[in-house]
Amino acid sequence: MTADRLYSLAHVTRRGGSRGGGRLSAVTRWSMVLVLVAACVVGGFVLVEAHGRGDLNDFLCEGPCGPEQVAAPADLSAPDPAGAAVSDLPGAAADPAAVEQAVSAALADPALGPSVGVSVRDLATGESLVETTSAGLVPASTTKVLTGFAALSLLDPDERFTTRTVLSAGTLVLVGGGDPFLVTSPDQRGFAARADLVTLADRTVTALTENNLTATTLAWDASLFSGPADNPAWERSYVAEDIVTPTSALWVDRGAHSGRRDDDPAATAAATFANLLAQRGVAVTLTGPTSADAAAQSLASVSGGTVRQVVERTELASDNEAAEVLLRHVGLAAGGDGSTEAGVAAVRELLSAEGIDVSGLELNDGSGLSRVNAIPPGLLTAVIARADEATPSLLADLPVARFSGSLEGRFGRAPGGGLVRAKTGTLSGVHSLAGTVTTADGVVLAVAALTDGTEGPAALATQAALDALVGSLASCACAAD
Repeated sequence: MTADRLYSLAHVTRRGGSRGGGRLSAVTRWSMVLVLVAACVVGGFVLVEAHGRGDLNDFLCEGPCGPEQVAAPADLSAPDPAGAAVSDLPGAAADPAAVEQAVSAALADPALGPSVGVSVRDLATGESLVETTSAGLVPASTTKVLTGFAALSLLDPDERFTTRTVLSAGTLVLVGGGDPFLVTSPDQRGFAARADLVTLADRTVTALTENNLTATTLAWDASLFSGPADNPAWERSYVAEDIVTPTSALWVDRGAHSGRRDDDPAATAAATFANLLAQRGVAVTLTGPTSADAAAQSLASVSGGTVRQVVERTELASDNEAAEVLLRHVGLAAGGDGSTEAGVAAVRELLSAEGIDVSGLELNDGSGLSRVNAIPPGLLTAVIARADEATPSLLADLPVARFSGSLEGRFGRAPGGGLVRAKTGTLSGVHSLAGTVTTADGVVLAVAALTDGTEGPAALATQAALDALVGSLASCACAAD
């Protein structure tokens, strides 16, 4: 029923007549309420259908919807994994013919668009069972599988990123250690230990008092990372329109405040710290960026969660900012200069050293925001199979279909709930999944499915088709005889 007809009904009812000077009877009032509720329900379904077709994109996004429209929930967490490999579980080998038959019908769904690639491997043996293309496709956030694998391989998983204060040539310096989850105030909700500036301010004031200092100048040092903070391989709108924070070795609250992202996250963190010191009786004059002297006197420090916990959070919530920070740390761990370029080079070198074919790999960031990234599906499943042995906690970090992270609302109508662990990827026209699936008879498979040409089909329909494709393996009796 249209809004115009609802107005006409209410108008006639008001005029018509009930007894008592036009007052509505109880029956009439309840009838109107029921009509209005029904209209709202119908209208809601209409809006959902319109959104699914992409009809609301111009209204919601001024064009095709970008990654900011599919942000994962902000406070997701999972237990720290014990580190057991998935393939350690008893299970039969996979039958290649059965696996291929399971996915072939789902691949025919037109909602997947004209550019789709699938790879399936037996996780225990690494044997390739299905590979529809060796070409690279736009991976979106499944890129984070490579970033997480590199971080857990090249960094100490128990290492913690530390934010410090030092006295350098008489100036107090706030030194960023590349902690992606540094916060202003103590806040442990939904995540492992986070370092905070309030605690750092308390410790710093104690140290300043011991040095008989009640007034100081404050500078900040974010020189751990180098290169452009705004990745040139990203869409120009990503930083300008507050879709992503410029990457920095020093920021607080993920560089986002009052619904806006900081243009200069390090300067904002320093200003926040200066206010905290002032509240504690220290007169502070804020100066500017610097590089602390190597011989500077250490005053205080705070450390956040472990690398393993940071990777967990990054994969589960598909955190773009954290992925970019991790990539810079990967570059440093490999002997580079803390730039995106060094991180990308380190990932490629690691994959090659692990015997993984990097043909067709085009990598420009750690988050997958770049639309010029390209990853062959077979490379993703090769990394997943290798991770099962070398960095098993990465597979435990992946969202679980229907239950956690960016898969919490997925696989509602497709088989695979609780049986699929996968990293999601979504950009306008791009949808992907990469992870593991356990078949109906207990075979564990590595799977990657990517589609990057779906501007026409509805986004929700494409996601459902992708879920159905991966879910077909969950319902498959794919064990070899």
